[in-house]
Amino acid sequence: MSKAMAVSVTQFPANFERWEEILALIMRAFASMDGVIDPPSSAHQLTVDNLRAKARHETGFVALNDGKIVGCVFVLERPADVYVGKLAVDPDCQGQGIGKQLMRAVEDFARTRAKPVIELQTRIELTGNHAAFARLGFRETERTAHEGYDRPTSITMRKTVW
Repeated sequence: MSKAMAVSVTQFPANFERWEEILALIMRAFASMDGVIDPPSSAHQLTVDNLRAKARHETGFVALNDGKIVGCVFVLERPADVYVGKLAVDPDCQGQGIGKQLMRAVEDFARTRAKPVIELQTRIELTGNHAAFARLGFRETERTAHEGYDRPTSITMRKTVW
């Protein structure tokens, strides 16, 4: 693993306008999944407009290194937990602790909202992600199939934060 990169992780401010950069980051981060996961990632359906809309209904966090966006994550607050979606780290910066810092922000968010559990989904084929989330304390709770599939396509993982 590379040396940890010094980044600041903050919640998207209300006046955030760098959506083109967030979209480009997500596309770069998810590009390695093309041709690997089936069905294809929903990241391909993202636009600047629907990212803006997503941020109105979910809480977003951005990781910055000297002003450059190097990571992001979205969190949906639900009645009993928080759901993590679209965790992305710039491929050139992966392995430097940025994902861990973003997930720490998610854990802090869950605690401030009195949500004891964080949930996420990762694709069956992405075994490296399964291992990375397990190292962060997540445990598999179920396997589900996308609509139209007769085999599991996703793994649901959960972590208790308090």
